[in-house]
Amino acid sequence: MSKKSSVLKKVLIPLFIVILLASSGFYYVYSKSLGNIKTVKIPDNKEELNTKPDKEDPNAKSKALEKSSDITNIALFGIDTRADDYDGSRADSIMIASLDLTHKKIKLTSIMRDSFVSILGEKYDKINHSYAYGGPELTIKTINENFDMNIKDYVTVNFSALEQIVDAVGGVEIDVKDYEIDQISGSSLGVQTLDGQQALAYSRIRHAGDGDYERTVRQRTVLQNVINKVLEKKSLPQAIALISILSPFTQTSLDNGELIGLATTVFSSGITAMENTRLPVDGQAIGGTWDGVYYLKPDTLSKNVSYLHDFIYEETGYVPSPAVEEISNTIINTV
Repeated sequence: MSKKSSVLKKVLIPLFIVILLASSGFYYVYSKSLGNIKTVKIPDNKEELNTKPDKEDPNAKSKALEKSSDITNIALFGIDTRADDYDGSRADSIMIASLDLTHKKIKLTSIMRDSFVSILGEKYDKINHSYAYGGPELTIKTINENFDMNIKDYVTVNFSALEQIVDAVGGVEIDVKDYEIDQISGSSLGVQTLDGQQALAYSRIRHAGDGDYERTVRQRTVLQNVINKVLEKKSLPQAIALISILSPFTQTSLDNGELIGLATTVFSSGITAMENTRLPVDGQAIGGTWDGVYYLKPDTLSKNVSYLHDFIYEETGYVPSPAVEEISNTIINTV
């Protein structure tokens, strides 16, 4: 047998097995696990979500706004209602999840909930208020408008699911600081494996260390630990078990087929690396009280947007759009 024929068999046989599995119940198993996820479609056109063009968009008007089609950005929202209640809640956690097939990475960007931004159709306010004003759709519009993003889909998860998810992967390894011990029952100082209840308490800590800044780090750390365990093990039964746990606590704009497609892409792409960051960037924000309300004002928004695009797309020198520059100037001049 020729070397070329051997290579073809190595490629085609696994592909055939995947097709066989898909046609004989594999899709059904996933679909059954996803059955409890609440799908809420939102508009997917550029005008409604204010998305910026990608590299395949023939109508792109500015090279500065082009986005790689090999990088998919999805909004992640965490709410802490302790119930199946998504309406009227403020987003307790706001992240951008970037699936980067070019550099084989998953990237998580936290946006501080007190960040002072322009909320379309409303006013300048905390970004987490946009979720209460208009749900995930308005929050996506707000992210796209303020950060020159091209997000079209979202996943909202109730924090009540975190405890069960962490237990399902056998706990998460966390380096607990001395000022965190009292708020995590049964924990001690240093690196240790936290169970679900402890990890949830850890993620909720707000008034310790560097306040809400450090809280976003804790949330990303727990999430990154869970994802790393799944990626390393690559266990189909574990993945299905996690989906079954998450589904009753999840609302998304993605249908079952799209969710399965994303999961398949992650598992088949060879992605093993994860990176995370936070906006506003350290040293590029001013926190304070205006009219009796605490806000975190980017200083400047334009610099933060340039940093975000460098992080996600790994192409330095991003120039923010005129719309972002206008918002940035307004924020600076608002007292």
